[in-house]
Amino acid sequence: MLMSVRMAPPLPLIFLLVIHRAYSEKEHVDYIHPRICALKDSSVIMNCSFTYPTGLQITKVFWTKTQVRNADNEFPDLSEDPEYSQRLQYLGDKQQNCTIRLSHVTQKDSHMYCFRFITDKPGVKWLGKPGVTLTVTDLQVESPERVTEGHNVSLTCKSSCALTDRATFIWYRNSQPLTERRDRNNQLLLQSVRREDAGRYSCALQGHTYISPAAQLNVTYAPKSVSVSISPSGEIVEGDSVTLICSSDSNPPALNFSWFKENQSSSVGSGQSFSALQSGRFYCEAHNQHGSQRSDAVTVTVKGRLVIIPISIVCGACGAAVFIITMLILWIKKRNGSQNAQMNHGQHKGCDVEMTDSVYENVADAQRCTKTCKPELNSSVYENIPKKKKK
Repeated sequence: MLMSVRMAPPLPLIFLLVIHRAYSEKEHVDYIHPRICALKDSSVIMNCSFTYPTGLQITKVFWTKTQVRNADNEFPDLSEDPEYSQRLQYLGDKQQNCTIRLSHVTQKDSHMYCFRFITDKPGVKWLGKPGVTLTVTDLQVESPERVTEGHNVSLTCKSSCALTDRATFIWYRNSQPLTERRDRNNQLLLQSVRREDAGRYSCALQGHTYISPAAQLNVTYAPKSVSVSISPSGEIVEGDSVTLICSSDSNPPALNFSWFKENQSSSVGSGQSFSALQSGRFYCEAHNQHGSQRSDAVTVTVKGRLVIIPISIVCGACGAAVFIITMLILWIKKRNGSQNAQMNHGQHKGCDVEMTDSVYENVADAQRCTKTCKPELNSSVYENIPKKKKK
């Protein structure tokens, strides 16, 4: 019966195998997020763990950028760099955890970062490549330049890379947060846009201080609130000019205006202003490419002009009229008197004789003439007339 005997290896060989395994255990650095997209001005945590051969002691741990080396051809420690010293915080240890936090990141911080450790064994040091690729981005609002009132529009909050932080997006209009929730992921949906929706829109991530630059949303609409003003205001008299001015709220501004008089189908004028020369009720229509709207009618009353004559002229004219009328009355009376005298003279031609001394030669004839032509001269008048003595 044959027996096989397995010989144990010599002791020195076992010892050498143990030593070889201990030093041949590979160094390793594990990055949980090898690619990070961070928002500008935010804080970034680079989670990291590492292993190293047993029997060694870690003397130094730090993070570095692989793109640069110092004068000694070594990778620099970022904690000693003035650009990072105030913003970089090592959260790990010298055993297994190598996590760091980098605060207030900017686009200049977009690099690849690696963890490095140095042991107490001369020449035994390790750089964990590839490291963490950090990309720092800002936010931009993507919006159409203009939208017509009543249409739907979507605004998008964009970044140059997919953000690692899955925070909720916040929207602002004219620097004021929007209270209504109309967002979908990184989009803001505006349905049936109104003119009040026009403004400057910006976005942010909840829990972050950075706010994107604002984008202008221009809402175009047909004329609204069309009205007419009168210049000058108040009562208008005939001969004066009255100007009607048409104004409206529209985007783009109304450039075409038509003027109408109530109860007339055709226009009576055009342009933003109109000169009314007669009484009536007038209204205007304002037009742009999106439509038109008419105003309420305004009333224009044109009164006749009152002619005022200076009192000096009035007094002078009155005096002249009185004088003329007086002279005319005197002339009429004189003419009538002359006509009556002529008539009496014709009827009593034999009586109107000059009463000379010869007339009184015959008193009887004088009395007869008096009784016939001038009854008021009765005979008693002649009683005192002395009779002419006979020769």
